[in-house]
Amino acid sequence: MSTNSQDQEIDLGQVFSKIGGFFSTIFDTFFDFIFFLKKKSLFIGILLIFGFIFGYYLDKKSKTYNHEIIVSPNFGSVDYLYSKIELIKSKIKEDDKKFIKTIGINNSNKIINIEVEPIIDIYTLVNSNTIIDGSTKNSQNFELIKLMSENEDINKIIKDEKTSKNYPHHKILITTNNKIENDEVVKQILKYLNTDEYLNKLLTITKENTLIKIKKNEEQIFQIDKLINQISVNLSKEKNTSNLVYNNENSEINDLFSLKNSLINEIAAQKINLENIKFCIKDISIITNLIKSEGLNNKMKFVLPLFLIFVYLLFFGFISLYKKQLLKREQQ
Repeated sequence: MSTNSQDQEIDLGQVFSKIGGFFSTIFDTFFDFIFFLKKKSLFIGILLIFGFIFGYYLDKKSKTYNHEIIVSPNFGSVDYLYSKIELIKSKIKEDDKKFIKTIGINNSNKIINIEVEPIIDIYTLVNSNTIIDGSTKNSQNFELIKLMSENEDINKIIKDEKTSKNYPHHKILITTNNKIENDEVVKQILKYLNTDEYLNKLLTITKENTLIKIKKNEEQIFQIDKLINQISVNLSKEKNTSNLVYNNENSEINDLFSLKNSLINEIAAQKINLENIKFCIKDISIITNLIKSEGLNNKMKFVLPLFLIFVYLLFFGFISLYKKQLLKREQQ
C-alpha cells in the first residue's frame, strides 16, 4: 500500500512539474515575443508606414464602384429582364466591345460586372388587391404561398427563384472600375431594356386603354353630378328640407355618391398606374457611384501593413527554428 502511495505521489509530482513547465514555456515565449517586438520596433514601424502608404495607393488606384437601379418590370416582363441582364453580363465577360457599343456604352472597359436580383417584398406579393396593367385584379398569391408553406420552409419559398420573380421590384447591380455619369451607362442600359417591340406594343395599348377608362370615368362623374343636382332640385320643389342631400332616407342619392367616390378612387389608381407604366422596365430609383467595400475593397491600407508584419514574423520564426535545428544536429 505504501509503495503504491509513493508511486502516486511521484506520478502527481511529475504531472504538476510538466504543467508548471508548460506554463513557464508559454510565459517565456510571450515575453520573448514582447522583447523581440521592442528590439525590432523601428523596422516594424517602417513596415507599418510603408504598408499603409502603399495600401492607400492601391485603394485609390483600384477603387471599384457599385451602382443600383431599382426597376419595376411591367406586362410580365420579369423573365425578359433577367435574360437581357444575363446577356449583357456574358458579353462583358467576353469583352465584346462591339455589342456593348450597340447598347450605347462607348467605354466598355469601365464595366466589370452586372447582376439583377429581386427585392424580397412578401407583403406586396400576397396583397389581395393588386393593380395590374391598369385594372384591379384579385391576387391568389396569399393562398398559394400558404399552401406551399404547409409542405416546405416558408423562408425557402420566399427566396425561391420561382417566387422571387413575382416580386414587383428588382435591383440591377452594376460594378465599374471608375465613377460614371447616369447618361454614360445607366440610362443606356435602361434604354436597351426598353427596346423590345412586343412589350412596347403592349405598353402603347395599355396606355390608350387606361386613358379611355379615365375619360369614361370622368364623364360618368360629370353625369352623376348633373343627376344629383337634378334630383335635389326636383325634391326641393316638393318639400322644404335643408339636409336633403345628407339624409340617410334618400338611398338613391346616397348610392350615387357611393358610385361617384368609387369612380374617383378608380381614376386615382389609374393615374398612378399610368406613371408606373411609362416604360416596360420602369426605373423607380437610381443610385450611382457607391464605393464598393465588400471583401478587401478599399481596405488595403489596413490589410497590407498587417500582412507585411505577419510575413516578416513568419520569416523570422522560420529562420530562428532553422538555426535551432541546425544547432541540434551539430551537437549530435
